[in-house]
Amino acid sequence: MKTVKLTVMKTLKKSILPVFLVMSLMIAIVGCSSSSNGNANQANSETGNNTDTGAGTAEAITLEFQQWWGVELPDGVLQEIVDGFTDQTGIKIKLLSNPYADTKTQIAAGAAVGTMADVVGLDGSWVYDFAKQGSIANMTALMQADGYDDSQLSDQIKVDGNTYMIPVVNFAYPMYVNLDIVHDAGIEIPNSWSKFTEVSKKITTSTGKAAWAIPLSTESPSGIQNNFMSWLWASGGSMLKDGKPALTNNADLTATVEFVKGLFDAGVVAKGAYAMKEADMVEEFTNGRVAFMTDSLAHLTTIRKEAPDLNFDIIPVPVKDGYTGKSGMGVANWGIGIAENTKYKAEAMKFIEYLMSPEVNAKLAVYANAFPGNVNAEPDYLQADPLFLKAYEIYQNGYAINEFTGLPTSEELMRSFDEQLQLYLDGDTSSSADMLAETQKIWEEAFN
Repeated sequence: MKTVKLTVMKTLKKSILPVFLVMSLMIAIVGCSSSSNGNANQANSETGNNTDTGAGTAEAITLEFQQWWGVELPDGVLQEIVDGFTDQTGIKIKLLSNPYADTKTQIAAGAAVGTMADVVGLDGSWVYDFAKQGSIANMTALMQADGYDDSQLSDQIKVDGNTYMIPVVNFAYPMYVNLDIVHDAGIEIPNSWSKFTEVSKKITTSTGKAAWAIPLSTESPSGIQNNFMSWLWASGGSMLKDGKPALTNNADLTATVEFVKGLFDAGVVAKGAYAMKEADMVEEFTNGRVAFMTDSLAHLTTIRKEAPDLNFDIIPVPVKDGYTGKSGMGVANWGIGIAENTKYKAEAMKFIEYLMSPEVNAKLAVYANAFPGNVNAEPDYLQADPLFLKAYEIYQNGYAINEFTGLPTSEELMRSFDEQLQLYLDGDTSSSADMLAETQKIWEEAFN
């Protein structure tokens, strides 16, 4: 810099033009320095080395968080929670909240073209596909880089030994029952398959309403996981053996398929099942058009809000006649992951750590009517909805299960089962054995 200053002094004595040249040179030097620092900061952020994320950072950072949680939580709760993170760090969170099915479509579209939001809500059944596609980040590496103690997490969804999703809160799937419809039909709450079939027929005959709803849309085939397999799991059954498909020569699964077909044949299932999605099923129940549905506790708040006068209860899923063992209750979760395409991986990991902190995680669990994902969280359920407490008791008396979580191409497995089930329900496949044998072949190809 001394040489530059001397050159300027000498040149000023000769002419004004060189002055401008020197000034331009100095501006360029400053600009290069600024640009170099900016590139370094961006590189640090991309590699997870940018640890200065406080409110005093020169560059404001905004993370996009795409999920369906905000729709299912009480109004304003999710915004309040993420604002707490902004207060602590200065990092802003832009919520992109849409219903579950829409969120899945949008995230999948973003994954395909590399424009996924920085942080994304995930279902366990999506993880394998997104991880293999390379669209979500390896969170094991990010947690290690951050020195994060992952022993406090109740679960981690892994692919090839690495974590790609962390369950933030977990939801049980009990059975909901419209008490007014049941009382109008003059029946008792069923606890077995035979009694469920009996009362379903009485409901349809005496009230003209549907007894049970199941969403079987192949566009969003989670009804196989949440509504069909719930019958199997409640009676202690399994669709796997040693982690592999075990659909054939499976007496429990065969009985479940035939039981569900019996409900369809009896005309007690809500119309339009093949096109129905989960949200449609909830709407049918909320509007008093169906007596029974198996659904997530996440929708308890939605139902209370949309139909405050609805007289309903929560019961265990009825079991196969003669079964006396513990019942498995289907579970799902609000999982979270980080987009591979984001340049703010370290900041995104900080946000996830915030959501998983005991205090914040406990608060989220209470408002979501869910169970926490941090083992050290202590949710205050004293003010919780009484039906949530009842479902929690049912959950404690059984065991949690979801055999689809983390399976290869999990959603495709559901879709192929759904397609083959519909063929059997319509009579295009002659027997449950043929239906399951064909599905087994498809599943084995996916696993291989």
